[in-house]
Amino acid sequence: MIRFEQVSKRYPGDIAALSDLTLAIESGEMVILSGHSGAGKSTLLKLIPAIERPTQGAVVVNGQNVSALKRAAVPFLRRNLGMIFQDQKLLHDRNVFENVMLPLTIAGVPPRDAGRRVRAALDKVGLLEREKAMPIALSGGEQQRLSIARAVVARPSILIADEPTAHLDDDTARDIVAVFRSFNQVGVTVLVATHHEALFAPCMTRRVTLSHGRLAP
Repeated sequence: MIRFEQVSKRYPGDIAALSDLTLAIESGEMVILSGHSGAGKSTLLKLIPAIERPTQGAVVVNGQNVSALKRAAVPFLRRNLGMIFQDQKLLHDRNVFENVMLPLTIAGVPPRDAGRRVRAALDKVGLLEREKAMPIALSGGEQQRLSIARAVVARPSILIADEPTAHLDDDTARDIVAVFRSFNQVGVTVLVATHHEALFAPCMTRRVTLSHGRLAP
């Protein structure tokens, strides 16, 4: 489902974020990406939706070489991806329901069907009763749940997340892990970069560790 074929990513100043990385993630897996700060975890995740492009090598998602996609094709790629990054990019002038509705509006989903899907996503993450609340009124854990609901409302086949439990207390972090597990149990491929891999240990398929841009033994 996701393949990295001899992928390298360098930034200006000859900074190597990833070096000659080869990795395959199969459909239905829940893979935890671990490693020290600066190991390349965030860069790896951003290559999947073509937020970043590799300097060398190929990134293949569902049989499509996203490294070579034209800019106009990228939105179509992302319709099959749920993305949760550390900068949640919540719209603070729109309520919870409207934040989750946005991806469906962009995709042209009819309003009645979209409304049902939004409420189903909010119910899944335990926010249905807060659908009229503004993001600023939510706790940190609730904001993270909101970002997850927005990521999954379009029913993606792949869910990627960068440090989704950062800055959360232990109980809230475990609740977030349970949400990811529930999506994986219905067939969604999940890839999570985290420093809290022990939280995900009971439900992950396997762990992949990066060290200075390379796969660690």
